[in-house]
Amino acid sequence: QVQLEESGGGLVQPGGSLRLSCATSGFSMDDYPVGWFRQAPGQERTGIACYDTTDGTTYYADSVKGRFAMSRDNGNNMLYLQMNSLKPEDTAFYYCAADRVACALYHDIMAYWGRGTQVTVFS
Repeated sequence: QVQLEESGGGLVQPGGSLRLSCATSGFSMDDYPVGWFRQAPGQERTGIACYDTTDGTTYYADSVKGRFAMSRDNGNNMLYLQMNSLKPEDTAFYYCAADRVACALYHDIMAYWGRGTQVTVFS
């Protein structure tokens, strides 16, 4: 069964860094597109990074481009999100997700989701 579980969230100062981890099981990241998403209080969930298994490209939302980096450790079935230069606007609940077909930053189409982890950037 496909499972994803996030960890590494917490409280961080503006300008600081944090790395989120996502432990996956039940699928290979060589076959299933994966991504990171976030949801701020009162807002809709939106994508911040998606990996395309067809062309091997990682796509980032403009709001995090140059600051966040997603990486995959397929051998250990781990997905990571390195977050640098954090801003108060980055405060949100962060999720990792996977799908059989595609990852979309701006459409809620992912089939498999973790339970999320809270990131709070305190000013």
